[in-house]
Amino acid sequence: MEIIRSNFKSNLHKVYQAIEEADFFAIDGEFSGISDGPSVTALTNGFDTPEERYQKLKKHSMDFLLFQFGLCTFKYDYTDSKYITKSFNFYVFPKPFNRSSPDVKFVCQSSSIDFLASQGFDFNKVFRNGIPYLNQEEERQLREQYDEKRLQSNGAGALSYTSPNTSKCPVTIPEDQKKFIDQVVEKIEDLLQSEENKNLDLEPCTGFQRKLIYQTLSWKYPKGIHVETLETEKKERYIVISKVDEEERKRREQQKHAKEQEELNDAVGFSRVIHAIANSGKLVIGHNMLLDVMHTVHQFYCPLPSDIINNTSLAELEKRLKETPFNPPKVESAEGFPSYDTASEQLHEAGYDAYITGLCFISMANYLGSFLSPPKIHVSARSKLIEPFFNKLFLMRVMDIPYLNLEGPDCNIQISWINDTSAFVSLSQPEQVPIAVNTSRYAESYRIQTYAEYVGTKHEEKQIKRKWTEDSWKEVERKRLNTQCISYALQNHCYHANSLTATSTVGKRNLSPSQAEGVLEARVSGEISDTELEQTDPCAESLSEGRKKAKKFKRMKKDLSPTGSISDSSAKLFEVPDTW
Repeated sequence: MEIIRSNFKSNLHKVYQAIEEADFFAIDGEFSGISDGPSVTALTNGFDTPEERYQKLKKHSMDFLLFQFGLCTFKYDYTDSKYITKSFNFYVFPKPFNRSSPDVKFVCQSSSIDFLASQGFDFNKVFRNGIPYLNQEEERQLREQYDEKRLQSNGAGALSYTSPNTSKCPVTIPEDQKKFIDQVVEKIEDLLQSEENKNLDLEPCTGFQRKLIYQTLSWKYPKGIHVETLETEKKERYIVISKVDEEERKRREQQKHAKEQEELNDAVGFSRVIHAIANSGKLVIGHNMLLDVMHTVHQFYCPLPSDIINNTSLAELEKRLKETPFNPPKVESAEGFPSYDTASEQLHEAGYDAYITGLCFISMANYLGSFLSPPKIHVSARSKLIEPFFNKLFLMRVMDIPYLNLEGPDCNIQISWINDTSAFVSLSQPEQVPIAVNTSRYAESYRIQTYAEYVGTKHEEKQIKRKWTEDSWKEVERKRLNTQCISYALQNHCYHANSLTATSTVGKRNLSPSQAEGVLEARVSGEISDTELEQTDPCAESLSEGRKKAKKFKRMKKDLSPTGSISDSSAKLFEVPDTW
């Protein structure tokens, strides 16, 4: 069922009924983006601790908007052995309820918007017809504003003027507004004297002027009239004054109050669905639902909490538990026992440390009580709220195993970090190892291998590194000697200055690269004939000297090349460019 602002109220009872009948719920959300900083891969690194993941999402994802909320209820039918489902698609948008309601700012991520658009998502239903909502603090502030406004209209508000119930003195009006208020009073006097007219519509005016009108009329006309603010189609606000008797005035006040309550409920909007789900106490499931839960809490309930205790040293812990959201307990020493003064900080005296430890426990236990409905100010040491902490010994400086369990098995996973991205993980049950390894086959951000594989890989890396070091030195030495040979060969084979020619358009060679390379290769390998030597090298030495050097080059080549030959590419020895 698709639910937007126009049909939300008419279908709300169906939503409530589905929640009441359901055995469990499934939820899902669509967002205007995922991350305003790091990439999604970096934001959801597989090596994050739960705290790190939460902090990343809290910092980089909460400025986006959850603008579609999916809810599906499941109820089991024992007669037909099947589940009956009811699904709802809620389009939500934080439309300002009035001028004093929150004007929410949010951001969008182009890739997310593009993806939703490609899936046929209708953004008009969000921005034009989205269901409004308020979190609990926004709702509380809005209700206080309504209550204050109602008290003002009755002349009993906590205002800067003197109310008629406490004094007969008129309200103080600024000089520049006296003429305006006098004109209003004159019109009301005419209304009261008239037998035909029952209502008076004043011209639209500023909020400050409306406040002065309410204050003046509540003092000057405590009975006989009803004052109400309405709004034109152009969103201009004006005051309507009606001539009524006391009974009619009370009836209209009740109608006005009922209308305000209805408007408040409309402003709370979709948050009422979240409240119904929470109050049901039933199972809520989701797929990769951390982001869904965080946005749901952040938008419809309250701001996400920060880490409230960052330091577990006793002195720092005691100071932190005196601050919000904790409340220090009231304590008193029994008769005949000395009392401690926390201001003196007698730390590392066993009795004082025990005293401070007890105070910290009371503060933290009572804090847990604040989450109950209704909240509990005092949480007993035997309360079920703290049973999950019984017989658990906190382990300092061990991030992966938080406590030692005295009445059951400890955590069956132990982690020892190698560096920022790698760690040794030991399992108490060896049969779990293949399961853990198999789960990483489809993972993109992490890889799991057995310790034996890790050791083997490290050994191979060492062997490769050692071999690479040895081979690299051999390669350096081979190239050094090879360069000497080439240089020596070139010194004994002089090219004439006119042996190569070029034009400004296309380069032309009298000696082709293959010929030049062949000559040079032959020089180095010692395979050039005496006749060729004399023909190609005008600067050649005597034939006997040439033969000696050719043999020397051949021996050097054999020594340098492990396969018995010098480089298989003559181009490496002498490269001729395409154009000269």
